Amino acid sequence: MKAVHFGAGNIGRGFVGLLLHDAGYEVVFADVNAELIDALAASDHYAVHEVGEGARDRVVDRYRALNSQADAAALAAELTTADVVTTAVGPTILRFIAPHVLQALRDRPADAAPLAVMACENAIDATSLLRDEVAALAGPDEWLALERRAVFANTAVDRIVPGQPEGAGLDVTVETFFEWAIERPPFGDHPLEIPGAHFVERLAPYIERKLFTVNTGHAATAYLGFLAGHERISDALADPAVAEEVERVLRETSALIVAKHGFSEAEQAEYRATILARFRNPGLPDTVERVGRQPLRKLSRRERFIAPAAELAERGLVVDGLLAAVEAALGFDVPADPESVELQRLLGEADAATFVHDVTGVEAGHPLHDRLVEVVARHVR
Repeated sequence: MKAVHFGAGNIGRGFVGLLLHDAGYEVVFADVNAELIDALAASDHYAVHEVGEGARDRVVDRYRALNSQADAAALAAELTTADVVTTAVGPTILRFIAPHVLQALRDRPADAAPLAVMACENAIDATSLLRDEVAALAGPDEWLALERRAVFANTAVDRIVPGQPEGAGLDVTVETFFEWAIERPPFGDHPLEIPGAHFVERLAPYIERKLFTVNTGHAATAYLGFLAGHERISDALADPAVAEEVERVLRETSALIVAKHGFSEAEQAEYRATILARFRNPGLPDTVERVGRQPLRKLSRRERFIAPAAELAERGLVVDGLLAAVEAALGFDVPADPESVELQRLLGEADAATFVHDVTGVEAGHPLHDRLVEVVARHVR
C-alpha cells in the first residue's frame, strides 16, 4: 500500500504521515520546500516526540520524499500507483495540488481501485474544495470519465503541533491527543484501514465541533493572550482574565454545536474542558504569535470566528464573546506575519463597512453585520 502526502511540514510528519506509516502504508512526502525535502531524502527516519499523559516517542521510517515542483515527473509516477493521497498544506494551497491529482487520475489504469483522496486541513469540506478544483481543471466532459477513478472523502483532523524548538531537525514534538475522523459513505463497502482514524456516517458535526471549539478556542487564546502581553498559549490561559474570555467564546460556540448537531450540553461541556486542558499543557511550547498568524484567513466567512457568530446571530443567540475575540484579532500586529501586516494596512485604508464586506464576507442586512461594523470602526484609522 502506498500513500502520497502533500505537505511535509510538522503536521504532515507528526500527524498524518505518522498515522499512515503506522497503518502500514509506504509514505511518499511531497513538498515545494527544497531544503526540507532534501533533508528527508537524506535521512532514513525521524522521530515524533509526544508530550502529555501517556507520552511516548515514535519512529517513522520507510518513506520517500519528492520535490513536487522540481520532480513533477517522479511525483506523477508515484501518484499513478498510489492508493491514497492526503494533504496538510493549508486550504488556500489546494488549488496547486489539484493539477497533480488530475494528472494522476488521467494516468491511472481504468481497472485500478479508486484513488482515495483526503484533504486533512483546518477547514470545512476541504476535500470537496480540492475535488471541485480538480473537476474545474478537467472540464465537465472529461470529469464524467475521470471521477469514478477516485473517492473524495472529507475529514476532520485534530492534533496540536506547535512550533518546533531550535535544532529539532526532522523530529517533531506533538501532544498525545489526536483525532482523525473520515466520512465513511464515499467508500461504500470498502473503507480504508487506518487504525488511528475513525470513520463516521456524518462528518459535519465532528468538523464543526472541532473547528468551532479547538480552532476557535486556540485562536481566541492567541489574540486575547497577545493583547495581554503573553508569549505562550499556556501562559495566556494561566491569566484569569484571558481564560474567562476564552471560556465565554466557547460557551457561545457550544450553544451552536448543541442546537445544530444534537450533542448534549454535558457532552459538549466535557469536550470543551478537554480542549482547554490541552491548551494548558505546559509541555507544548506553543506561542500566541504562531497560533495567531494569518489573521485575515481566520476572520473570513467560513472560518472559526465569523462562521459560528453568523449562525448564532441568525438564531438570535449571544455573540458577545466571539465579537470580543474578533476585536482582539484586529489588534494582532506582528511584522513577521504577512497577513498581520496586510490586516493593519487594511485597517488604515478601508472604511469599516468595506472591511467587513471584503474580509469577513458578511453582507449588509445580515443580523451580524452592523455589530461587526461597530467593532471594526473602533480600529480603522
